[in-house]
Amino acid sequence: MTVNLKSCFTQYRTRVDGALDHWLPGDDIHPTHLHEAMRYATFNGGKRVRPLLTYLTGEALNIAPEQLDGPACAIELIHSYSLVHDDLPAMDDDDLRRGKPTCHKAYDEATAILVGDGLQALAFYILAHDDNMVDDTNARLRMCALLAQSSGSRGMVGGQAIDLAAVGKSLSLAELQDMHIHKTGALIRTSVMLAAYSKPDLDNGLIEKLDHYAKCIGLNFQIKDDILDIEADTETLGKPQGSDVDANKPTYPAIVGMEDAKRMMMDLHQEALDSLTPFGDKAERLRQLAEYIISREY
Repeated sequence: MTVNLKSCFTQYRTRVDGALDHWLPGDDIHPTHLHEAMRYATFNGGKRVRPLLTYLTGEALNIAPEQLDGPACAIELIHSYSLVHDDLPAMDDDDLRRGKPTCHKAYDEATAILVGDGLQALAFYILAHDDNMVDDTNARLRMCALLAQSSGSRGMVGGQAIDLAAVGKSLSLAELQDMHIHKTGALIRTSVMLAAYSKPDLDNGLIEKLDHYAKCIGLNFQIKDDILDIEADTETLGKPQGSDVDANKPTYPAIVGMEDAKRMMMDLHQEALDSLTPFGDKAERLRQLAEYIISREY
């Protein structure tokens, strides 16, 4: 990660964490046990890649960060809820998340389910109530509709359903990509689009360019995860190394081989960079983030 992007990461992580702290009920507010668990699941060392994407897209479009705090919080809360539910015994049955006990291990399964429900509901509450966001009603409705679709059965939840059904089965490359376009890619694309929709007069051609950039880095995020599951160690990953292989999950290296998986990743990376050409220097940090996604070590 470049020094520039590392500083930017820190800046925006601090910003979104402050906004999340504002919106999440305190652990002294009834029901205290649930609110404590919601905070545990949200403030557990996440990289905040999705909020960062929202803020960096805002930089490319000259949108003030305070207008994007609400969307950045909303996307991170949806992401956090999805991880809590993914870790449950009925799903991926994971004991560790980012080196810490998963929510259902730190609390219990019923609380973890309610944590996910609470975080998801709060995401939409923020989009409806944040006074600093764009004041165009149609733009806000468009953002709510996008987040609902991308996090539901036609997006992230649908991707998880496909993933669960695929365990132990052989998938084609097209089927694997379809799964991850839904499961991982939908929220990454929404992270970018929430910022784009915060500028109601943005040209449709530019919106399409941003969406394609997000689609490419979303797939790359998953390809890199699959590679790291094989090449990184448990301490670095914060979860058991080889857990996807042990669970007999379909992955890019398993389907196309490690060499071709890495080649695909570089091709998608170039597509992502090409999509940012119309935005000039203002999209430099989006380019750096695309590079970070394929070069990260965890």
